[in-house]
Amino acid sequence: MHPAAQSWFTRRTTVASDWPRALVQSHKGDQRVSVIIPARDEETTVGDIVAAIRRDLMSGPQPLVDELLVVDSDSTDATAQRAREAGARVVATPEVLPGIPTVPGKGEAMWRGLAATQGDVVVFIDADLRSFTSDYVVALLGPILSDSSVHLVKACYDRPLIADGGRRVMGGGRVTELVARPLLNLHWPELAGVAQPLAGEYAMRRDLIESLPIPCGYGVEFALLVDTAQRAGLDAVAQVDLGERRHRHQDDQSLGIMAAEIWQVALDRLDPGNAVSRPGDSIAEFTYGPDGVTMTDHVVEVLVRPPLARVQDRSVPRA
Repeated sequence: MHPAAQSWFTRRTTVASDWPRALVQSHKGDQRVSVIIPARDEETTVGDIVAAIRRDLMSGPQPLVDELLVVDSDSTDATAQRAREAGARVVATPEVLPGIPTVPGKGEAMWRGLAATQGDVVVFIDADLRSFTSDYVVALLGPILSDSSVHLVKACYDRPLIADGGRRVMGGGRVTELVARPLLNLHWPELAGVAQPLAGEYAMRRDLIESLPIPCGYGVEFALLVDTAQRAGLDAVAQVDLGERRHRHQDDQSLGIMAAEIWQVALDRLDPGNAVSRPGDSIAEFTYGPDGVTMTDHVVEVLVRPPLARVQDRSVPRA
């Protein structure tokens, strides 16, 4: 391991138990905290996540979280309804920055969620978590509220892959291990100590994230990690061990698209002049059936949104 990565890991890694609620609350001061949950077809889990945040972190005389927003990204189920019933403010992606046509993608939902919130510190939480507790949010806020030099706090955790019947068959995080981690070790070795570079749970300072470009697809977490370290320095990044993360795992075709989008983001940073051939806007994937093999093109999202600080019109619904 790169010496800088080992040193960083020792200095900047904590565990959730290091950050009791009272301690984190004492560091908040007048900083406002927004929680953004990008969600697409997560009706079975989003309500419980929202309810826990509302109950544990937004009540009482000193709420730790000031604002909770669910960004509904073209859901076809009852995601928006479940989130509203649990107490979240919900916006659909076309309702935010309505003059800019939407595209599918997690980064797109996050970018618009930023535009619809006002917190000085923003916490992102994935909507498919089955292991969520409000301690996730508290622990992610600990390093960033207590240390002004920290600009990004990434979650890390064990990610079991559970088969039918509850049997654990292997570790999750396949794209992390096969794509993101090798890329970091080869090209950004100082970041090799980041245990979960693609974690969807993290806290960032608004002034930094609004100054960075946002890839619209699944490459957004990789981009924000690399860009934060390059913009603000390695010690601007910290990580907190949240224990175990259980969530909905995606199929191999979806993971292939995710991997292609992460590779695209890495190439954009390694080769800003575009001298290296890009993967393109689709990926060939294969299925096998009674009639043999068939090939299908799947879209790879390559659009990048500009830093939100450059966007002038932020008229968004506030109800």
